Amino acid sequence: MSKLLEKQLKIDDAKLFINGEYVNASSGETFDTINPATNQKLASVASASVHDVENAIQVAQTTYESGIWSKMPVEERAKILCRMSDLVMARVDELALLETLDVGKPIKESRDFDIPRAASNLRFFAEMAKYIHHEHYPQSKHMSYTQYAPAGVTSLIIPWNLPFMQMTWKVSAALAAGNTVIVKPASYTPLSAVMLGEIANEAGLPPGVLNILTGPGSTVGTAMTTHPFVRRISFVGESTTGKTVMRNAASQLIPVSLELGGKSANIVFDDADLDEAVQGSIEAIFRNQGEICLAGSRLLVQETVYERFLDKLVTTVKKIKVGDPLDANTDMGALISTNHLETVDKYVQIGLEEGAKLATGGKRVEGLTEGNFYEPTVLYDVDNKMRVAQEEIFGPVLVVIPFKTEEEAIQIANDSIYGLAGVVWSNDLRRAHRVADRINSGLFWINCWYYRDLRTPFGGSKASGIGREGGRHSFEFYTEAKTITMKL
Repeated sequence: MSKLLEKQLKIDDAKLFINGEYVNASSGETFDTINPATNQKLASVASASVHDVENAIQVAQTTYESGIWSKMPVEERAKILCRMSDLVMARVDELALLETLDVGKPIKESRDFDIPRAASNLRFFAEMAKYIHHEHYPQSKHMSYTQYAPAGVTSLIIPWNLPFMQMTWKVSAALAAGNTVIVKPASYTPLSAVMLGEIANEAGLPPGVLNILTGPGSTVGTAMTTHPFVRRISFVGESTTGKTVMRNAASQLIPVSLELGGKSANIVFDDADLDEAVQGSIEAIFRNQGEICLAGSRLLVQETVYERFLDKLVTTVKKIKVGDPLDANTDMGALISTNHLETVDKYVQIGLEEGAKLATGGKRVEGLTEGNFYEPTVLYDVDNKMRVAQEEIFGPVLVVIPFKTEEEAIQIANDSIYGLAGVVWSNDLRRAHRVADRINSGLFWINCWYYRDLRTPFGGSKASGIGREGGRHSFEFYTEAKTITMKL
């Protein structure tokens, strides 16, 4: 793995970003962020205390009340956010390299998708904010209008799997609406998030509008979700922590948006283009090492094509190149940590004990023992009652379940505590839309996966979350609506 070390850029130790300045934690405490591909230290990171959180929230509240951002004309706010977007793209190579080193994902995903999409997030919400401010409702004797005002201090808690893209998805909407923001990136992957402070300063974002705090969720996250000055909380992560965030928010009646886990069904009917479905199904589970909440981790295949599809699938999975995330030819990189790799492997063993069969994978990658590399794995003849079919593994493990009829496929797909997403592959579009209509999920794709229109709502049902963000829905969440009526 020496090539990885040779390619690394010089990484400075990461500090807190409060009121437009980089500062050490008040306690002086730090923690290490680790390269998952080498398990070697990348940098020391400031570990915020409750005092640091309270300081940052006070700064954000004071800045909000000053009106320097909340009362700034929306066109001026948009200009600053668009400059941030341009600066992200000007540093795309640096940010992509940092993201890959911190997350362990392939550089081609970071450079060609994640960072450009982050820039698009900033520009999209900046431009859309110009059109979300007032609505007028004239009547014969009265006129009503609705004003959308920024909610205030906003706490954003970001996951480790797609850190920079997820952060800008939240930050851009909250800032475009006129709020001040506190961001907590995951402790596994803080480095790209911290860089956004430097970009914000260069773009002319007023000090105190964006604040970035690194540190443990038990300290930083708890303080960010219980403080009375906080008026919105948006959290992305697993469902158990999401419940804790919601309980914390309830103590201050803070509105929450929760994007949580998933165990999405990926349904292949016998009239589908099987080659297209194979490629799409592989993308849906092995992208980002399977560390993605939208993963189509339950593959339901109609019995009439089950064996043929499985043969095509396994043949293609075996061609996936796992290795150095900085190699442009790598398809799948390293899992986030050694502990997570062990969890993924434990699930595979549980599946085999439950009666599932192993088609390929199922162990660490030979010759790459320094990092957290796990083979892309396919378990087949899985029963939907098995733990590997019901619990979120969040790794490169695909479980394949046979079904006979359309009705059975829908029943299996809905037999889950989660309701985030789903996919169907069929050339019968009437059937595809029937299935899409009956699956309990917030998102659904037909003959494709992961395509996102930023104007549309994003979120899940059941244990997959509460609320929707995206387009107008983001502005509805990050603002307070006030209706004013006058007599004519």
